[in-house]
Amino acid sequence: MRYMRSIAGIFAESPFKPLYKHAEKVCEAAYKLEEMVQAYCDGDASRVQKLSDEISTLEHEADLIKQTIRKRLPYSVLLPVNRQDVLEFLKPQDSISDCAEDVAKLMTLRSYVLPKEIKSGLLEMTKMTTKTMDAYLKATEKISQLVATSFRKKEIGETLELIPLVEKLEHEIDMIGMGLTRKIFLAEDEIGAVGVFHLARILDVLGDVSDSAARAADRLRTMISR
Repeated sequence: MRYMRSIAGIFAESPFKPLYKHAEKVCEAAYKLEEMVQAYCDGDASRVQKLSDEISTLEHEADLIKQTIRKRLPYSVLLPVNRQDVLEFLKPQDSISDCAEDVAKLMTLRSYVLPKEIKSGLLEMTKMTTKTMDAYLKATEKISQLVATSFRKKEIGETLELIPLVEKLEHEIDMIGMGLTRKIFLAEDEIGAVGVFHLARILDVLGDVSDSAARAADRLRTMISR
């Protein structure tokens, strides 16, 4: 019996279902940004603060799931993939909600009467971020299926086909961000030098949300392709 218990300990509970639950939670935080940016553009400070608090709660919940996953990855446990690959995938995935929280906090610091084209650019960038999260979740939802099918080539191929869309959308967000940054600098007379710096920082961190998803998708590719 003691021998049987030791064998059971080697094949511990899989971390892959929690990995997808973690993906859902970090994306839930990112999804809130679209509503928050709308409130920010509307000048609704109380709504911005409320949404910021909600995003912080989601980020904390994601951290709790992350801790659970790490506890399931001792070196003594046998996994169908490299343990280090799992951790290197988890880190950028966790950054999705970290960056969403950073954007939210930045938006609570200062508000403006924004020029119309900057408002529309912010909203466009956030809608594209939402699309990126949709694509990312679609790719990661197959993680537990891969385990159930013992990482068959067919299922691996189907997952790999979904990853380039995440990277494509992230690139498009970068392009939107670059164009919007130029507009922000041109609006210095309206929003002031501090406003330029603050909004440019918001754009930078907002771009990091989708960048984190693209990096996590790339680590997913590595993890399942070895």
